[in-house]
Amino acid sequence: MIQIMRKYLFFIAMMMTIVSYGQKYISEKAFVSFYSHALIEDIKANNTKASCVFDTATGDIAFSILIKDFVFAKPLMQEHFNEKYMESEKFPKSTFQGKIVGFNASKKGPQSVKAQGKIILHGVTRNIDVPGTMEVQGNRVLMKSVFVAKLVDYNITRPEIMFQKIAEQVDVTVEFTLKPYEK
Repeated sequence: MIQIMRKYLFFIAMMMTIVSYGQKYISEKAFVSFYSHALIEDIKANNTKASCVFDTATGDIAFSILIKDFVFAKPLMQEHFNEKYMESEKFPKSTFQGKIVGFNASKKGPQSVKAQGKIILHGVTRNIDVPGTMEVQGNRVLMKSVFVAKLVDYNITRPEIMFQKIAEQVDVTVEFTLKPYEK
């Protein structure tokens, strides 16, 4: 528990560093989901507790999500996800730190952007470059991305016996509604 608190405090310090420049936004609403289609059973889980910070002046972005906060329709799926596949006691969270490329805060309407940076998932750090959209609505910024993640890229093993139930890749959806950061 102490290790989780230290990691959480580190993330808060990282967020405060990003928040010390330009126009900053923090997550007001978060939605992260993944969907896996397999022969026998589809698997879907949602998480509404992710944290995000974004600086429009620099394009810097960071988010953090606790793995145990993913909710499944079936409790047994959630248990297997945390214990057997994601090992959430050993790897309690996933983080992303990078930049948003192509966003103009003064432009109206949806904008095509890219998130480029490092994601840490299941103890593996990878550079990613994923497409998305962003839009300013009033004083809020909406961001959305849908991308594919391969289990093998993050050392997530799939037992041979489970190949009909668990796909080799998952579709990930990330949606944040960001509000201005107020000190």
